[in-house]
Amino acid sequence: MPIAGSPKKLAQDIAGGYMMLSPPMLKAYTPADLKTILANLGMVAREIRQEQVSQEDVLAVKAKNMKLSRLNQAEIVVRAYCKKKRIAV
Repeated sequence: MPIAGSPKKLAQDIAGGYMMLSPPMLKAYTPADLKTILANLGMVAREIRQEQVSQEDVLAVKAKNMKLSRLNQAEIVVRAYCKKKRIAV
């Protein structure tokens, strides 16, 4: 099943907490789709890291760190799934 919509938007939704990746959900994607998802997760993570947040704004720092945490967790899930299924990424 191809990725519905933009892969970058999928990564942004994961960062925002609107979507979570799980191994049963990843079964629908081809190896090329999984590579695209990983690339876009990295791209969105770089964009979030580039955001300048004041260190005094605790809520903004927390929100930025939560987004990065969600993206990192999604990347770990995809890489573990690929390793289990022996898909080279």
